[in-house]
Amino acid sequence: MNGDDAKRETTEHLPRLGEIGLENFPPYLMNRIMGRYNESLRAEMAALGLTTPKMRTLAILSVIDGILIRDLAVYTVVEQSTLSRALDQMDRDGLIERRPDPEDSRATRIFIAPEGRKTHEKLWPHLARAYAQMFEGISRDEQHQFVRTLQTILGNVRVHQI
Repeated sequence: MNGDDAKRETTEHLPRLGEIGLENFPPYLMNRIMGRYNESLRAEMAALGLTTPKMRTLAILSVIDGILIRDLAVYTVVEQSTLSRALDQMDRDGLIERRPDPEDSRATRIFIAPEGRKTHEKLWPHLARAYAQMFEGISRDEQHQFVRTLQTILGNVRVHQI
């Protein structure tokens, strides 16, 4: 039996989406949750001149400053071409700084600029409220278990080391 046959045999025994149901299908639930989370922040982001890729960039840079563009694309879950356009705008707006990587002159590192940090700090209370709302009625233990489960799932599907 070759690899394709083994995959086909494995998937043939899995229930169909109609049998599972959308409300029991984790990828569907995760997409709905993130869609609502992003939508709940849209007005605040727009008031600060941010899009979702820009907001994610500032959030990542607030934690991991000086990151390579290719790694930033992975962390922000944004295609590199979309991220590149967002970074151009953020650079023009003074939110980020680009610097050559000291070890590889072909690579560029992205740093949060003081204006970017200020913008992120204005948005943070809204991010924190949306986060808290997601976990209303869920105990700390359940939250920690949920995060551990998500980390395991990410490890199962990840294609990048980060």
